[in-house]
Amino acid sequence: MQRGEIYLASFPYGDVAAMKLRPVLLLTGSVGVGTEIIVAYISSVIPSTLLAGDILIDPGQPEHQSTRLKTVSVLRLHKLATIHVTSVQRRMGKVSTATQQEVDAKLRQVLSL
Repeated sequence: MQRGEIYLASFPYGDVAAMKLRPVLLLTGSVGVGTEIIVAYISSVIPSTLLAGDILIDPGQPEHQSTRLKTVSVLRLHKLATIHVTSVQRRMGKVSTATQQEVDAKLRQVLSL
C-alpha cells in the first residue's frame, strides 16, 4: 500500500461507531510498525458547493482513468481518518501525478501548513 493509491476500505461513518465500505485515497503508506494508515474520503455524492479541500475526479477524463472509479466523485480532504490496515479491502487504482500534486497543495491549505 502506497500513498496515492485508491482502495476500498472501511471508513468511519458519521457520528456513530459504524464503518462503511467506500473508496479512499491513501495519504500515507503504513504508519509506524505498519498497523495504521491515513486516508481521505471519496464520495460519488457531489455537494452543490465544493469546499477548498475538495477535488473532483471524473474517470471519463484521461488524467483520472487510472483511479478506476466508476462515476464522477469528489475527494474530500477535510474528511480524513487513521484506520487499521486490516480495514483496507481491495486496491482499485491510483491518482495521476498531477492529481497527487493537487492533493498535496490542498492538504497544505486545509491543514494550514
